[in-house]
Amino acid sequence: MDPLEIEDTSDWLGCPTELETCTYYLRMLENEVQELNLQLRKAREDLFGLVQMYDEAITQRDEAMSNLRHRSGQLATVRKRLYDLDITARGNKREAECLRGMLEDLTSSPKTVV
Repeated sequence: MDPLEIEDTSDWLGCPTELETCTYYLRMLENEVQELNLQLRKAREDLFGLVQMYDEAITQRDEAMSNLRHRSGQLATVRKRLYDLDITARGNKREAECLRGMLEDLTSSPKTVV
């Protein structure tokens, strides 16, 4: 036996032929391609779902910002009204104190005519 042919196992029992090896490798690649296609399809569906969720979030954000602007306008109106009422209340309080002082002056020293 030639020493260069020691590693040649093509004629051993149970060893696959070169065609069988290529066929097996082809099937493995086909299965891997199918699996990758399934993963790609799922990734695309997930991405589509994320895009939809993002669009919904943007819509909700815009609605919330619009509502916030509207409420801020209402709050400014209420604060202005409160400020006006506070000024009016202070004026009325000064006027009431002035009237009380006048009333006390009139009632504090009763004049008796004899």
